Amino acid sequence: MRHLTAADLAAFERVYRLNLVNGLPGYKPANLVGTAAPGGPTNLAIFSSAIHLGSDPAVLGLVTRPTTVPRHTYQNIKQNDGCYTLNAVPLALAAAAHYTSANFPDDESEFEACGFTAAFRDGFPAPYVAESPLSIGLRLREEHPIFNGTVLLVGLVEHVYLAENALRPDGTLDLTALGVAAVSGLDGYHAVAAPVRFGYARPGQVPVAE
Repeated sequence: MRHLTAADLAAFERVYRLNLVNGLPGYKPANLVGTAAPGGPTNLAIFSSAIHLGSDPAVLGLVTRPTTVPRHTYQNIKQNDGCYTLNAVPLALAAAAHYTSANFPDDESEFEACGFTAAFRDGFPAPYVAESPLSIGLRLREEHPIFNGTVLLVGLVEHVYLAENALRPDGTLDLTALGVAAVSGLDGYHAVAAPVRFGYARPGQVPVAE
């Protein structure tokens, strides 16, 4: 087994290091984050850093890239009452979703440039992706700067929109039926296989697949 130290990682060429370190967490969710500047254009950006932070209340985290340069997503969230949306990426639209990572001009909407439809629902001021089978409306509750310049955004879930076939009787989500993508590294998009489920684990009882 190969052993890499922190010094080894620091010594790698930049792009090689980016590819390697971004792949270390394994598979991650692929989400499009929708925002809008007040009175300005909509914005759409691909993220793979969404995490669950709590269920009561429902709280999700999102890590932004360093804000040492202008970040349209972060700026729009701060200027638009803390509102943003998280939209699962259908695997069939992975190429279009990845295209949102291109450096578009400030006044050009990634929704239009990349072929997505901005949907405003129930008075929420941030746009959802109409093509997504799972969309979440969040409002920024707090943020935590990280030493490397990134920022952890903590958002309260205010709205959830699900495809009819998404929800199982026990509350779990059927992501396989939704056909959503997972991400590995910076640019690898994957189909989601049906899960092996084990139920609630208890001491002394080796889990058995359901």
